[in-house]
Amino acid sequence: MENDCRKCYHAVAIDNTLTFGKYKASILFDAEIGEFRGEFLGLNGGADFYGKSLAELKREGAASLKVFLEMCAEKGIEPDRSFSGRLMLRVPPEVHSAAVHAAAAHGKSLNRWAADTILEAASA
Repeated sequence: MENDCRKCYHAVAIDNTLTFGKYKASILFDAEIGEFRGEFLGLNGGADFYGKSLAELKREGAASLKVFLEMCAEKGIEPDRSFSGRLMLRVPPEVHSAAVHAAAAHGKSLNRWAADTILEAASA
């Protein structure tokens, strides 16, 4: 079935992140410069870093985060981005229906089931 929307939502996930204390950074390979690029997630500003090896990436990431946190402290800025807790999703009707049925099967509201499912996926 070409129109089976379930195929769109079951891709294999590869964890391309590094953790520095409570902070995570997304890691991608930049083919133009032949290095890995890391970008911290959930910060109130940009903090990225580069490295040719895992050891270099970790060293540069730690240094980048340290500088970012020091600058935030000097300027009195909260380093962590704040989130409202509101999330708007657009999904095909079939996905919406499947989510409502899954939530009901688990004895949860759609909102509670979606929040639990997102948290489980994000924590994996």
